[in-house]
Amino acid sequence: MAEIRIQNIVASAKFSEKLDLDLIAQSLDKVEYEPEQFPGAVYRLSDPKTATLLFKSGRANCTGAKTIEDVHKTIDIIADLLKNLGISVNKDKDIVIQNIVATADLEGELNLNEVAVGLGLENVEYEPEQFPGLVYRLDDPKVALLLFSSGKMVCAGARNFEDISRAVEEIVNQLTSRGLLQK
Repeated sequence: MAEIRIQNIVASAKFSEKLDLDLIAQSLDKVEYEPEQFPGAVYRLSDPKTATLLFKSGRANCTGAKTIEDVHKTIDIIADLLKNLGISVNKDKDIVIQNIVATADLEGELNLNEVAVGLGLENVEYEPEQFPGLVYRLDDPKVALLLFSSGKMVCAGARNFEDISRAVEEIVNQLTSRGLLQK
């Protein structure tokens, strides 16, 4: 099976019923907050290398994590920072993985015109004059696969690693059984 690499995990969390973004921006050095530009405050960590978007609603989005552990570590660090500012933080932060983006190398070249026809045009978007990759949507697991003629692939929309593994296995099986993957 192709080696899968996680590139980005996006997760949401609920820190509190509301957050005072002005207080947070004034109190923490690394916060970027320009409400005229964007309604959230951005806090970037270097370890793990992530960015957390904090909103007045108390909700937050964590991006850039490469592992689920990094998501939890980031949320814990942010929660501690908020507590140190005197903000009441929920015990259960309701962390939900929203999207995992991964890459894989299918270790063979693809003729994307043949792949588009072979996989069935109803699930394929391929406009080479607009974008050099083919987008193939799977229903189970519900993900989008971006396939490139080099055999490189991006998987987006997964919520767990098992879905990514299943999607890669599924596309390799479909391409191989139709003679579309040239190794």
